[in-house]
Amino acid sequence: MSSKATRRHLLAGLGAGAALASPLRRLAAGERLKAGWVYVGPIGDHGWTYRHDVGRREVEAALGERVETTYVEKVAEGPDAERVLRQLAASGHAIIFATSFGFMNSVIRVAKQFPQVKFEHATGYKTAPNVAVYNARFHEGRTVIGTIAGHMTKSGIVGYVASFPIPEVVMGINAFMLAMRRVRPDAVAKVVWVNSWYDPGKEADAAKALIDQGADIITQHTDSAAPLQVAEERGAWAFGQASDMSRFAPRAHLTAIIDNWGPYYIQRVQAVLDGSWKSHAIWWGLREGMVKIGPYNPRLPEEVREAAERVRQGIIDGSIHPFAGPIRDQQGRLRVPEGKALADEEILRMDWYVEGVQT
Repeated sequence: MSSKATRRHLLAGLGAGAALASPLRRLAAGERLKAGWVYVGPIGDHGWTYRHDVGRREVEAALGERVETTYVEKVAEGPDAERVLRQLAASGHAIIFATSFGFMNSVIRVAKQFPQVKFEHATGYKTAPNVAVYNARFHEGRTVIGTIAGHMTKSGIVGYVASFPIPEVVMGINAFMLAMRRVRPDAVAKVVWVNSWYDPGKEADAAKALIDQGADIITQHTDSAAPLQVAEERGAWAFGQASDMSRFAPRAHLTAIIDNWGPYYIQRVQAVLDGSWKSHAIWWGLREGMVKIGPYNPRLPEEVREAAERVRQGIIDGSIHPFAGPIRDQQGRLRVPEGKALADEEILRMDWYVEGVQT
């Protein structure tokens, strides 16, 4: 099996003069379907983009000679993304996966010009007849690791290296904090915003600052392994982001939230091959296997692993809701009463923080 992994510089030569709205022709016998991925970061980030690229490679392994895959890494959100998406569509790609929230408007604009191409947008909310959206319930994983943090912290202070204050990140911080406080009611999470998805230098500096402020556990919603490496050097605990990062911090790495895109990608490319693809909006988590929890550090006490597993299994079977009340915000105002839980629509637009979060 051969594959085509196209980087940015190769795209410059793609047919800019192709008819923008020309329909896809039917594949000839033995011809491979072209599937493309657009990444906001480098495939070597060991986090978000790395895991999407693992999924792309799983498509190749599963579908073999029936597909030809392409990726473009380090694509900036905005005009650059629109250009790359248009070039991929114009060069015969039948399905294109855009893997950053900030690609949303570019996807919608390009999709209108190429109605026969299927577009899939990760973490977005705008659909069209040829645009589907898919997202993972990462906050479910943060409920599990927040439980672990509540058991493992001695100082009661956890450091959170965060990217951007968008709902996806805010809900993760809140889910983590709520779970930690169910175990350690006086715990706090100190948040440092680095305003980047991937910047190892800024992420490392944030982790150092948080440890200097008393944090004995570091968690993150950024993509490099730098915070884990700082935790390893400074004797703190930490959690991996998007992938198992234990090789970067074998002592410090407690576990990781793992993004598992491969099965979804295989399913959707197969749907194009057999003509069954339809637009949809899905939000899958631990139950569906799109979010997984990595192996636990052998140094983690058995009772802590058991507590984490109870939470993980409870989310899967529906007996535990990450945002079940009572929940109070930073100002102490009751946001969710006891006996109630936030609906998906409320979680998806979350712009406030729970008690214990210090932003």
